[in-house]
Amino acid sequence: MFERLQDGIQSAVKTLRGKGRLSEANMSDGLKLVEQSLLDADVSYSVVQDFMGKVQAKAMGEEVLLALDPSEHVIGIVRDELIDLLGPVDESLNLNQPVNVLMLCGLQGSGKTTTCGKLAKTIMAAGGKPMLVAADLQRAAAMSQLHVLGEQLDIPVFSDPDATDPVEVCRQGVAQAREHDANVVILDTAGRLAIDQELMDELVRIDNRVQPHQVYLVVDGMTGQDAVNSAKAFNEALELDGVVMTKLDGDARGGALLSVKHVTGVPVKFIGTGEHLDALEAFRPEGMAGRILGLGDVLGLVDMARQVVDEKAQQELEAKLSRGEFTLDDFKDQLASMAKPGLMKKMLGMMGGPMADLNKVMDDDDTESSVLRTVGIINSMTLKERRNTKLIDPSRRNRIAQGAGVQPQEVNQLVKQYQQMKPVMEGMAGKGMRERMSTIRELQEGALGDPGGTGQKTKRSTGKRLSASEKRKNRKQREKELRKMRRQQKSKK
Repeated sequence: MFERLQDGIQSAVKTLRGKGRLSEANMSDGLKLVEQSLLDADVSYSVVQDFMGKVQAKAMGEEVLLALDPSEHVIGIVRDELIDLLGPVDESLNLNQPVNVLMLCGLQGSGKTTTCGKLAKTIMAAGGKPMLVAADLQRAAAMSQLHVLGEQLDIPVFSDPDATDPVEVCRQGVAQAREHDANVVILDTAGRLAIDQELMDELVRIDNRVQPHQVYLVVDGMTGQDAVNSAKAFNEALELDGVVMTKLDGDARGGALLSVKHVTGVPVKFIGTGEHLDALEAFRPEGMAGRILGLGDVLGLVDMARQVVDEKAQQELEAKLSRGEFTLDDFKDQLASMAKPGLMKKMLGMMGGPMADLNKVMDDDDTESSVLRTVGIINSMTLKERRNTKLIDPSRRNRIAQGAGVQPQEVNQLVKQYQQMKPVMEGMAGKGMRERMSTIRELQEGALGDPGGTGQKTKRSTGKRLSASEKRKNRKQREKELRKMRRQQKSKK
């Protein structure tokens, strides 16, 4: 997501590092790179000009130019301005009525019908009882697609195959909400390949007759400035409450996301990050700014973890860890919760720093298949073997390998991996977030960094020997970093 924008801005900031005190000249050069990265990401020219004007005014201040680490100040300034550009956004769904009506509109192909399902699942997770209404009478497959989504979510779907008036379909759907014990009605309206007056008139009639409590526009983030233009047109006709931007998992630029709020005044409410029904995130400017700058999105990471971790199961695991009873079954459950398509890559992207860089080269299929392979090995063990790995002798190892369809050495590797993890996991019991993050880093460097492997660190060759001058350069860099750390520690005292 936004790889081009992330790489551009992060490269621009890196040019400011290691220069000591900055001058207006080299600061200006760095800011030009930031500006160019925004333009390359297809951010609207007017937005870029306004954004850079604010950043430059703050970055050229005496406080920044005389700072010991001016690049950190610049990162802070860019982050603050990104948050201001993208926000503020009300994250809540505002479902305050006995029956809340949400109307979704957008061009054909924007992912509107799928978003209806995603939004319904989000509402269900928040304790709501949604119902879908098939008011798209233009696209033949829209009605059946909505019914499939309703079956997957086990929620009611109202439709009328013989209807010719979408306004009447919406009105009848809302009227039937109470019969289905639904407190949220989501209207899936018709789209067009392009904006036309007939479409707008139809949507205005639905808006006037049904009077939905919230109107969301679904736009394809990959269309760049076309997404901004369609948002302007729809907002003029309907007075939108928010935008749902889809297909951001396939958008390397991100220009539409940064432009739509500034150009239209309409906030991005949700973002779609995949095809699955759980691939919908409430949009938070702070978290998105952190991702763009490589700083991570801690709150987003916590929210995602809550979605995949059963709270009751986690409490039970915590009790086991405190008693020193972390078994292979527990290990399997933790791995299985992470095996959802694309989940591991998303979580790494939210961590920021080196882990976000790892996310760029990780192959989803390889990672997920490795996890499933490990789960298969554990499932081939008996209950006694899972609770006491010391029982696994060569004969048992061969039987487990045959049952899982793997080589015997893979069973050995898994056992070794588990034995390395067990004391670390048990040591996490009762610890705070900071200590847990330290433990996670330890796991990343060891066992979890090599799923299904040996769990041993491997020395990697650079491919060449360093020359004497290169060694001196590296030594000077280390000394410089050490001096920086000392200054930081001194300033904290």
